[in-house]
Amino acid sequence: MADVVVTGIGLVSALGKNLVDSWQQLLAGKSGIQIHQPFPELEPRPLGLISKQPAQLRTLTQLLVASALQDAGLIPPLEDCGISIGSSRSHQAAWEEMARQMYDGKGARGKGQGAMGNGKKTNSQCPIPNAQFPIPNAQFPMPNAHSSWLDTLPHMNAIAAARQIGATGVVLAPMAACATGIWAIAQAVLLIQSGQCQRVLTGAVEAAITPLTITGFQQMGALAKTGAYPFDLHREGLVLGEGGALFVLESAELARQRQAKVYAKILGFGLTADAYHPNAPEPQGKSAIAAIEQCLVRSSFRPSDIDYIHAHGTATQMNDSIESRLIQNLFPQGVPVSSTKGATGHTLGASGALGVAFSLMALQQQILPPCVGLKQPEFDLDLVREARQAEIRQVLGFSFGFGGQNAAIALGN
Repeated sequence: MADVVVTGIGLVSALGKNLVDSWQQLLAGKSGIQIHQPFPELEPRPLGLISKQPAQLRTLTQLLVASALQDAGLIPPLEDCGISIGSSRSHQAAWEEMARQMYDGKGARGKGQGAMGNGKKTNSQCPIPNAQFPIPNAQFPMPNAHSSWLDTLPHMNAIAAARQIGATGVVLAPMAACATGIWAIAQAVLLIQSGQCQRVLTGAVEAAITPLTITGFQQMGALAKTGAYPFDLHREGLVLGEGGALFVLESAELARQRQAKVYAKILGFGLTADAYHPNAPEPQGKSAIAAIEQCLVRSSFRPSDIDYIHAHGTATQMNDSIESRLIQNLFPQGVPVSSTKGATGHTLGASGALGVAFSLMALQQQILPPCVGLKQPEFDLDLVREARQAEIRQVLGFSFGFGGQNAAIALGN
């Protein structure tokens, strides 16, 4: 099969509006998480916002596309470039705004009725799970005059990226909860290895800081109150973040022909599902282990070959505990491990893509990124407390999403 290499990276996160700034802030142990109150009806809480207000998905994606192409030395139009760009929430913010307008005294429910349509105001002023919303002949007011309802369908962000670069080939829009980013990259690798494309723009973007997302995770008891502290004894839960990372993947032959710089190779991946529960991971981590083992086999690696693991590390009690146990069971003691969610927040579907970007920088600069927010480790792992030089040749990245979506990816020189 054709070797697949990364020739361009675009990254935006709460740490910075480009790859270099985010990486430098991460190495310095900084966090982009701060206390914010973007929605007056919800209480202030720690969030990984890029700016003072939540980002818009389309604007964020346009910036990332342009950054990735510039980094790769490519100029549109790129007609034969494939697209595999995922998002677990996609245009949810726009849908919430439509619903807010409909049920906030202007739509089918009538003036003075709240989001439930029963005359009572809700805390979030937005639709909640299990609510009933009959919408006979409803009009759909749009968030802005330049939108249409069709433009907010889940796959349309990938279509918009194709339009932006003039790509007329394959367009994929993966959606696999928090495993979306790695899954999108895996699909891009398959497009190149199967000969359908020689070049693919891939990754994931998330603008998921919305009233419904915050309220949903709060109802689950999953949100932290002060910050994100992955693998820490006193971790509180996850902190929602926004951002994304997009990559230009090319066949090694195409990259050689155009003398492109290469960050690393995508060496393998593994994808499985628990088929267990809507949000809780399978307690023994059997399918997660299977995904990692698939990845190792496809990469022709043994566990002892791995020089660094970029962990999922959400800072929730259950995730960190299960993930730590599987690392301890599968890998030799002493393999360096870190999660970067204490710096960026949990970017949901984009988190695996951010992890790949930081892992590529680790390979390029031979520096291990720190587990920001970690003060008192609970687990017997070599958790990276501060950025440090190391010999890094092979890296694994993990993502474990709601519904038991498990993904692992291997990168190397």
